Amino acid sequence: MRRWQRVAAGVVTGVPGGVLAGWAAVRWSGFEPGWPWVPVVAFTPYAGGAAVVLLLAAGLLRLRAPAALALVAVVGLGAAVLPRALPDGDAGGARVLALSTGHPRDAGGAGAGALSTGHPRDAGGAGAGAPSTGHPRDAGGAGLRVLSANLLVGSADPAALVALVDRLRPDVLALQELTPAAQEGLERAGLSRALPYVVARPGPGADGSALYARHRLTPAAGPPPSTFEQVAGVLELPGGTRVEVVSVHPCAVHVSETRPCWRQELEALPRADGTLRVLAGDFNATLDHLPLRRLLASGYRDAADAAGRGLTPTWPARGWHGLPGVAIDHVLVPERVSVRGYGVQAPVGSDHRPVLAELALPASWPAEADGS
Repeated sequence: MRRWQRVAAGVVTGVPGGVLAGWAAVRWSGFEPGWPWVPVVAFTPYAGGAAVVLLLAAGLLRLRAPAALALVAVVGLGAAVLPRALPDGDAGGARVLALSTGHPRDAGGAGAGALSTGHPRDAGGAGAGAPSTGHPRDAGGAGLRVLSANLLVGSADPAALVALVDRLRPDVLALQELTPAAQEGLERAGLSRALPYVVARPGPGADGSALYARHRLTPAAGPPPSTFEQVAGVLELPGGTRVEVVSVHPCAVHVSETRPCWRQELEALPRADGTLRVLAGDFNATLDHLPLRRLLASGYRDAADAAGRGLTPTWPARGWHGLPGVAIDHVLVPERVSVRGYGVQAPVGSDHRPVLAELALPASWPAEADGS
């Protein structure tokens, strides 16, 4: 390789290598710059892939400095991203919860069009409990299925969402961007027949929020007032276990002016404080955003991450916005709760894909913590 070619190759690989190494350094620094870092950092998994390509290119061309920068980026970004593809110890056998494909195997023993996941209800069992694995988190308590869906300012297909509920049979459904018209459409489609207990605050545009439940649900205080509604309720499961559920939807970072409300509303979400609580919804944040990482550090775990599915995108659904997918819809649970399954579902007419988590709750929880 001629000298000028080597210099050009060094620039072509070294400059992006330096950018990606800096990306990794900022990602791990505990400091989050302003615009445009907040939307850009959501694409950290793709930056990690680019760093691998640069490392291979610089290595093949024997460019030491660019290779060193790329190696720093690969190590730093890989350490942030790769754990999301590895299940936690108690979730090593977590199922991928996905829609029935119509294949005969999908109907075996679960009913036509139903999802067979191995949950006791799917096998005709009477209890809601999950089988014990002996893991410290698994104390043989009740099972809980949580489904979350953003309705894209109420424009999602109500029949498709109700069909999804019928297939997956969640105990609780968290909805974001529920408009009055969307709520009426869901009622006509039969959502209340499957999930008769409701705490809802529909609103115009993206404002509305709701929880629909299979079991008794009573309103709870929830987060402080925010840009969008974020309703909360206490779900009482068979056997008496009480779980607080919050339908999460902080404001989005579309432009730099919305960054303060995004940060403030993520920081205002309830920290893990000993309450048996599930936060489910559109967080408008990935696991690379500092406010969400701080929320997790208070004592939550992300169900997708725990199940080794943390790199599965939830937004935008195929064909929307022309952007690569990122995971901004989450189900967060206390660290003592086991994750038995997780799945990102087919879209139901929204730019978000619904997410489903199957959880195993501890057999006992302090009475003062669960609100009883």
